[in-house]
Amino acid sequence: MNIVWYYLDKKAAAINALKDFSSMKYIIEHTDEDIATLNDKMSSPTSPVLNGMPSTHDPKAGEKKLIAYINEIDVLKERYRQALEYMDWFQPAWDALTDDERYVLREFYLNDEQKQTDAVYNICERFHIERSSAYNKKNRALGHLALLLYGK
Repeated sequence: MNIVWYYLDKKAAAINALKDFSSMKYIIEHTDEDIATLNDKMSSPTSPVLNGMPSTHDPKAGEKKLIAYINEIDVLKERYRQALEYMDWFQPAWDALTDDERYVLREFYLNDEQKQTDAVYNICERFHIERSSAYNKKNRALGHLALLLYGK
């Protein structure tokens, strides 16, 4: 094992991976639509507007626009590839967690509309436990996720 692994903050890395989950899922679900939109734009380039006013006409403007669309499609495809790679790595660890662990981690890290105090309150209410026990439950779930993602 490489010495670097001993200095990696695995819990912080697991939190960051967890926070990227919804973004990666969104990328996988919507990249096809984004690429189709760009393909539509590429197949129907706009014509220059002739309004009688002098302008600096660039004869290569259409080519530049097509190149920009092709580059954007390449970026979308690379982002999609990275999202698939992320899901292949993250999803098995997420699925290996218990339902309770996933609930706790969702409350703390995936629910952007609520504060951490709300997450603690929801966890306390669901499991009929005290605040300190809710934090302990969160720490155990996070430790389990970090172990599944990065090992010891």
